[in-house]
Amino acid sequence: MFELHEVQRAVPLPSRYVAPASLGEAAELLSSYGTAARLVAGGTDLMLELARGARSGIELLVDISTLDGLDQISYEGGRVTLGPLVTHAGVIASAPMLTAGLPLAQACLEVGSPPLRNRATVVGNIVTASPANDTISALVALGAEVTMASVRGERTVPIVEFCAGFRQTVLEPDEIVTAVAFDALDGDDRPTDRRGVFVKLGLRRAQAISVVHAAVVAELDGGRVAELVVALGSVAPTIVTVPEAAELAAGRELAEASADIVAAACRAATPIGDIRGSAEYRMHAVGVVVDRAVRALDSGTEADRWPSEPPQLTLSAHVDRAPATSTELADRDGVISATVNGEQRTAAGAAGKTLMDWLRDDLGLTGTKEGCAEGECGACTVHLDGAAVFSCLVPAGRANGANITTVEGVASPAGDLHPFQQAMVDTGGAQCGFCTPGFVMSAVALLDEIPEPTAEQITVGLSGNLCRCTGYCSIIEAVRTASLDSGAVETTAGGAS
Repeated sequence: MFELHEVQRAVPLPSRYVAPASLGEAAELLSSYGTAARLVAGGTDLMLELARGARSGIELLVDISTLDGLDQISYEGGRVTLGPLVTHAGVIASAPMLTAGLPLAQACLEVGSPPLRNRATVVGNIVTASPANDTISALVALGAEVTMASVRGERTVPIVEFCAGFRQTVLEPDEIVTAVAFDALDGDDRPTDRRGVFVKLGLRRAQAISVVHAAVVAELDGGRVAELVVALGSVAPTIVTVPEAAELAAGRELAEASADIVAAACRAATPIGDIRGSAEYRMHAVGVVVDRAVRALDSGTEADRWPSEPPQLTLSAHVDRAPATSTELADRDGVISATVNGEQRTAAGAAGKTLMDWLRDDLGLTGTKEGCAEGECGACTVHLDGAAVFSCLVPAGRANGANITTVEGVASPAGDLHPFQQAMVDTGGAQCGFCTPGFVMSAVALLDEIPEPTAEQITVGLSGNLCRCTGYCSIIEAVRTASLDSGAVETTAGGAS
């Protein structure tokens, strides 16, 4: 008998799911269940860890993702504060972040792809505490602090203390991260010039875990270094800072101190070799990314590569969802109700499942495909409350009260194909067909958001979808054909991956 590989063996998700009506209710649940409960914000890391069996003993998921007011970014008194539900997409879309916290915005833009960024939260990224997680380095360089709350009270610690080891934090089982805050780079009363940048080396342009990355924040007084923070990722069990670089650069111009800063960064790194790169390659790459960061800061070009209108894959029409009420699924007969493709649908079987499985198994909407079940291929893309997301990384309970569109709901009620669907037929974009539903959902969201996308916007918009037939050119052409004025789209488009 053949035995399935571990990635082929589905590990059941916790059968108990609660979406509390308030943060206080969530704190009480965590206090009651301790290590047997796990908080869900975006859930993109947690769902994957649970599916792989990497987290054991979890009996209850406490999903706070529908609570109001927790996805806000405030800019007050020279201080930037992110709520616990601020997504990477939310950071990218916030214009003040491009001056107040550019390294964080740049790091968020490097995370996954638009559908992943629509769900994944900054807080979730730091709670996972992987040294490869892009936003942690940016927040370390910015001097961020993390605030945690529980029924016992509230406490705040520097992020360098929050991350206690490889995938380890000081967060107690009953605590919730309620805010991440840092001083804005462009604070009103700042007498010095404070600037920062994030530089990443990955194996692909999207959906790539860092081989090496660096965030550098420099405070210049009269053109000379007053303070310098260099934070390195993917080169040690935790994010590494380089105090030696600050000492060597103090009182000097960045260009003058550049070689010493790079050398200090290389001395601080202790990389390992793995599938993404050898230790020797990583050591070389540390010098490259830090040198690029320092050069950009010295020349004031740190923001020059920020794209114009990066696609979010959010639909322009306002999507209402039911007000947050306490939802509980206690077993596999748990029933949820959602508006799916314009119709109210109610079905049991939601507990212990992903949204993808619930749509396929319980609603019979098999157009949504399972390709990788880990947010890498995009075949399971759907629109959830007006944003493209990977349904394999969303707990099914999140659908309760939500508005969902699957590929079956893209065509008109009369059966007329969406312009992109028709263009896929006309250009030969629909090949084996397995990836096609996901491409349709991403492209429809892209064209709704940006009716006349540029070549770069098409590439970014489709970056979360993989075509195993390697037919990207025809799919990209289908987007161009379906746009309101294809003549306005640039004439050169690269591959979507």
